[in-house]
Amino acid sequence: MNTATVPAAPPAAAVPVPGRIPPQIPFIIGNEGCERFSFYGMRNILTVFLVTSLLMDLSADQRGGAAKDVFHTFVIGVYFFPLLGGWIADRFFGKYDTIFWLSLVYCAGHACLAVFEGNKMGFYTGLGLIALGSGGIKPCVSAFVGDQFDQSNKHLAKVVFDAFYWIINFGSFFASLLMPLFLKKYGASVAFGIPGALMFLATVILWLGRRRYVRVPPAPPNPHGFLRVCQTALAAGGAGLGLAVAGGVLALASFIFMKALGGFVIAFCLALVAVIALGGMGVGLQLERARGVHPDEAVEGVRSVLRLLVLFFLVTPFWSLFDQKASTWVLQADAMTKPEWFQPSQMQALNPLLVMVLIPFNNLVLYPALRARGREFTALQRMTIGLVFGALSWVVVGGMQVVIDRGQAFTIVWQVLPYALLTFGEVLVSATGLEFAYSQAPPAMKGAIMSFWSLSVTIGNLWVLIVNAAVKNDAVTGAIKQSGFGLTAFQMFFFATFAFAAAAAFGWYARSYRTVDHYRRA
Repeated sequence: MNTATVPAAPPAAAVPVPGRIPPQIPFIIGNEGCERFSFYGMRNILTVFLVTSLLMDLSADQRGGAAKDVFHTFVIGVYFFPLLGGWIADRFFGKYDTIFWLSLVYCAGHACLAVFEGNKMGFYTGLGLIALGSGGIKPCVSAFVGDQFDQSNKHLAKVVFDAFYWIINFGSFFASLLMPLFLKKYGASVAFGIPGALMFLATVILWLGRRRYVRVPPAPPNPHGFLRVCQTALAAGGAGLGLAVAGGVLALASFIFMKALGGFVIAFCLALVAVIALGGMGVGLQLERARGVHPDEAVEGVRSVLRLLVLFFLVTPFWSLFDQKASTWVLQADAMTKPEWFQPSQMQALNPLLVMVLIPFNNLVLYPALRARGREFTALQRMTIGLVFGALSWVVVGGMQVVIDRGQAFTIVWQVLPYALLTFGEVLVSATGLEFAYSQAPPAMKGAIMSFWSLSVTIGNLWVLIVNAAVKNDAVTGAIKQSGFGLTAFQMFFFATFAFAAAAAFGWYARSYRTVDHYRRA
């Protein structure tokens, strides 16, 4: 169905009641719980499956690095395709139809994983379809939740976004706990097939609530849209245009150079970073020149988006740390002492379990206690603290790696500490950032701005691929050996330092950030 024909006003059954959570929310939450089980069910066994099955044609010392490259390339795709999903939802089909049809693509990807467990081409095709489906719906689902609220009940949105994040982790917990056991006992077809069945169930749940949702129609072509305002600002000439052109030249040069050194994915992502960074700086320099051609609110909307993108970029180091718990930390866990029945990838179940505990603890205990003492942190302050906790977790895990590298037995129980630190950081960065990003997005840019939020995860995983490519260089590995640390431990301390620097920059920039309110009017 073309949602452009759906009237902007919600049907009577979906009109929100002030002070009450909209009745259609449980369908979206149920859909998300099943979808997240399916995603994390396959994602959290991916590294182990690659090392023990699909990449057996490589030598033992090559499999770990190759598995990390495949895993983080997949994650890059998952968080790149939100750009496509957000765009087609905002401009053509609306959020509901985009979610529904890409969910079917998602299901097809799971089927490929189950069928082609021993065929690299078929398996990688499945990963590509899952990246497209999962990534494409990602910005739409979170923005779709926000669309169910207006000014009369927006105070309940934070509760629902927290519940939304809680159900994500509920699905992730059971997937992380069970799928490694299914992989070991029943093989890849069953272990990848069960998540596929859950994804199909998620699609059915979404479809069952189709008559209840508030559907904000896609925006018609707007002569005062984001890109049009940017184009007008740059067309005025000046230093800003020069910066944008330099960004294009740098993007082309980095693509050609890095494609030869690090492969297509690294080259493409670096080119994208160059275009967005220098192009955005160029627009920002001469945005005032768009006034008169475009209304003031359109110009201020672009300014709001550009300022928000700076925050998103500064969050990227956190995702470098966070997503490696499913690759680097799993490989570390494999080298630690543990019960024979316990699988290394099962440690990842700690993350969603802790999230389910920390979200209600923060909302019901920690934040009220701080308010009672006259101290209430803003969203950006919470995100800054979250970056610091993420960095601390990698200091701890790096210290553990030093012990392992010395040949000393080290129990896997100690991984609980870095998981706790990283998860506390995640709650402060991700759960807070999800709602903050929606609230700051201008009405016509909801899906797109959520896509940029997801793109920050892509860039975070790009840093991982770049570091992995760098340590294959003999000069780099030689310098690391002279530091006295093993290769893995050095990388861990490097990422910790990277995150501490990002936290300092984020906190400094957040001090001057002016928040806005872009919730839908009642």
